[in-house]
Amino acid sequence: MDEPLDGGEQRDEQRGGPASEPARRVSGGERPTLILASTSRYRRELLQRLRLPFDVLSPGVDEAPLGGEAPSALARRLARAKAEAVAARYPGAVVIGSDQVCELEGQAIGKPGTHERAVQQLQRLSGRRAVFHTAVCVLRHGPPREGRYEGQALVPVTVRFRRLGSQEIERYLRAEQPYDCAGSAKCETLGIALVEAIESDDPTALVGLPLIATARLLRDAGVDPLG
Repeated sequence: MDEPLDGGEQRDEQRGGPASEPARRVSGGERPTLILASTSRYRRELLQRLRLPFDVLSPGVDEAPLGGEAPSALARRLARAKAEAVAARYPGAVVIGSDQVCELEGQAIGKPGTHERAVQQLQRLSGRRAVFHTAVCVLRHGPPREGRYEGQALVPVTVRFRRLGSQEIERYLRAEQPYDCAGSAKCETLGIALVEAIESDDPTALVGLPLIATARLLRDAGVDPLG
């Protein structure tokens, strides 16, 4: 739910841990450089929970859906495209790309951007079930001796919304202004009051990065949070 649009090509000024240099080559048994291909503050905060040093770079990817593309397929494609865009520039680094798409009755619901669109989204979601498809892709390019890797995971989260009155919707949106969030709600804060139930095997997926899946993919890529 909490995934702002990834912006241009600038490097984010904040880093997730001790400073590292993305262009550095990786050799021997050294832990590879880790890069989060996203400008989302939500994903950055989630990845920090793994206590790994990482850099943050904007992938600069066009997020427009293809004609007839299913919401889950869109999430998978964009997660890989974000990782690929950065991994191609930094061979040897392990790059994480992620994307989230909300699906209601087969249709994708994006980030509202404005108050008016957010009202419309919550009116549509009222009393219904929505599925938030959160995809993560971990890529590592480079010569074979350094180890190439690609892994993906798609984590669906089902959210059942309460029946929402117009005044409730207005009060919530004025209080939280979740206009950069798919589905117009932040369920880790006040938005939890909008829902009846959340079903998921990976609890942080709804916020924008499934950490269970991410940790597994990182281990497979040679970056073990407990290593």
